[in-house]
This record gives sequence, structure tokens and C-alpha cells, in this order.
Amino acid sequence: MLRPLAHPLIVRHQTSAAAAAMNGILNETLDSIREAGTYKSERVITTKQAAKISVQGSNRKILNFCANNYLGLSSHPEVIEAAKQALDKYGAGLSSVRFICGTQDIHKELEAKIAKFHGREDTILYASCFDANAGIFETLLTPEDAVISDELNHASIIDGIRLCKAQRHRYKHLNLSDLEDLLQKTQSARMRLIVTDSVFSMDGDVAPLREIADLADKYKALIFIDECHATGFLGEKGTGAEEHLGVPGCCDIINSTLGKALGGAAGGYTTGPKPLIDLLRQRSRPYLFSNTLPPPVVASASKVFDLIMADNSLIAKLAANTKRFRDKMTAAGFTLTGKDHPISPVMLKDASLASKFADEMLKRDIYVIGFSFPVVPKGLARIRVQLSAVHSEEEIDECVDAFIEVGKQLGVI
Repeated sequence: MLRPLAHPLIVRHQTSAAAAAMNGILNETLDSIREAGTYKSERVITTKQAAKISVQGSNRKILNFCANNYLGLSSHPEVIEAAKQALDKYGAGLSSVRFICGTQDIHKELEAKIAKFHGREDTILYASCFDANAGIFETLLTPEDAVISDELNHASIIDGIRLCKAQRHRYKHLNLSDLEDLLQKTQSARMRLIVTDSVFSMDGDVAPLREIADLADKYKALIFIDECHATGFLGEKGTGAEEHLGVPGCCDIINSTLGKALGGAAGGYTTGPKPLIDLLRQRSRPYLFSNTLPPPVVASASKVFDLIMADNSLIAKLAANTKRFRDKMTAAGFTLTGKDHPISPVMLKDASLASKFADEMLKRDIYVIGFSFPVVPKGLARIRVQLSAVHSEEEIDECVDAFIEVGKQLGVI
């Protein structure tokens, strides 16, 4: 039995002057966010992730068109069962990092499976792709090196690059001439690493990997891609942008996530040359100092790889759904960015309009979210629609009909 504390904890009832001042500053900042129309409220979902979900405060089923659940596998029965079995056999978690006592056979098996899927030598798992991006640049690059990054790369890439001591350069979004200029200017560097999202999550546009690879060959540079919005569904076999663009193996390093198409739970990874993966196991701080991925997450992701490597029908269905939505929305008069990708941003430009549009869509049982600054640049607010393989044609048409009704109501079309 636990003994009571000899001296009860002293509770600080009064707010200190410093804390009061901080709260005043924070509330002013929050008020400015609300006034700008960019305050982001969190809707509470009361069911598993799926094409149809329930939202707290509503008794109706809502069609979900803003999840990263591209293949609909986050609630697939076989994926859930794999997680349950792992929970029974391996436990809820390991209470440890990998190099102490946090490595199980299923972690090594998943890493080997990912390497085989991508056609690489080895793979290292992280708690998230944010951690994978935070852990690679500082480990790989020194002050003798240079990193050249697309200006619209994901925030995790930007933060990861800030941690390294290499020369840091940004090229204009998808601008190959600007990239070549920077490659010319950095030829004295020991190593040069071109860094790009393979698919840019806010716009749904795909990096021109063939042309980037040509420049990398010309100037003896390395290529790193973030495949979070490509892995599992882009390309006929779902292996990503390299396959989609017909340039398999053109990239030296791939980072991606298990938290989107590959089960939707958590986790990320780096896959590439074995010496790099070996070095990351020795030096990458997010890997060394973060608890290992929980066994149920590892097992569910492993099952997803089994499913998509055995059958690509979900990948084909997602492509068909994407085309149906994009064609119908464009015909209705909406402006969509990107091309042939299930990320289908409906451009509205005004932040307040995007927020109001999303609220009106929810009244029609369509769950979408307005994106505005700082997630996207000022003046480029949008509704980012994301298609899933588990959406039916009727559900896609229902979503388009709601867009048309709200678009006319708010003067967008």
C-alpha cells in the first residue's frame, strides 16, 4: 500500500506576475488569429477513420473528404486484426529506445519489408516522418556540404535543415533554372544534397524528378525526397513518385510515413544506402532518444505492405476516384491545383471565405477543412479535398453537388 506523503504538495493558487504577463501576450496573439479568420478549431470525430464518420454534436453520418487515408486501410479488418494480435503477443509498447531494449523482431522485419518495397538496401524506423526529417540532415551533412531545398518543402524538412551546419540554399518552387544556378554556385562543397517533397501536400503537384535527376547527374549531387503523399498509392504498384514518373531508383534517399496511406497510425522511416542507415542508427538524435514504435503500429503497417504488394486494385480505384472528382469540379467552374493526385485543392484565396465554405459544407454532411495562413501563403486559402479509394462514385458526386450549391451561395462560381 502506498503511504500518504508526509508533506502535502503545495498548490500554487495565485498566478505569478510573469505568468499573467505571458497570458496577456498569448491572448493578444490568439485574438489576432481569430480576427484574421485563420483560427483553427478541432472537430471531434467519434468513430474510426473511414469514408463516413460521426462528428461530435451531430447525429448524422458525415462524408469525410479531408483525410490522408488514401487507400482506406486505417480501418481495414485485416489491418486491425494484425494490430490486435501484436498487442497480445508483443505488448502495448517497449518503454525504451531501439538501442537499449526497444528492438523486436517485428521492427527488423518491417524495415526489411520497406527496403524491398522501395528497392533500397536498408531502412530505419522513426516515431514519425517529422522525426525522420529532423534526424537526417544534421547526421549526414557538415559545414563542408551544401543543401539545396525547394522553397515549398514541408515544415519538417525546413526544421530539419535548420539543425544542420551545411550551407543552406532554397530554390524557387519547381524552378529547374534556379536549382541549376545554385548547383553551379556550390560546386566547391564536399557533398550537395537536393531536397524536395515528391508531392507537395498543399497543392498536389509532383516534383519533376526526371529533370532533377538529370541536374544531379550533371553536377554530381545527391537527391533526397519526402514521399509522405506518394507512398502506397502513386504509381501502378504504389511505390511512389519515381514509379509514377518512370524514373525508378533516381533518388538516393527516401523519407516517408506510415501515418497516411500505410495504415494511418503513426511512424516514419528513411530508406536508402546501408552505410547511411547504419550511421543514422549511431547518430540520429530522434532515433536514439525516442521510444520505439509500438508493436501494434508496426504490425498494422506491415500488414498494409502485404496487402498492397499482393493487390493493386485499391490504387487503381483511388486513381479513378481522383479523376472523377477533378473532372466534375473543373467542369462546374472551380479552380483546382495539382494534377492527377488525390490531393485536390479547391482554390478560394480568402481565409475567411475558406473557413465559412467548410462550415457550410459540414451543414450538408461533407467534412472538409479550410486551409489558410500559416499553413499556406497569405492570399492562397483553399479547401484541400482528399480522395480515398473507399469513396463510392455516388459519394463523390454528392460531394461535388454540395460544392456547387455552396459555391453558388457564396459567389465562388
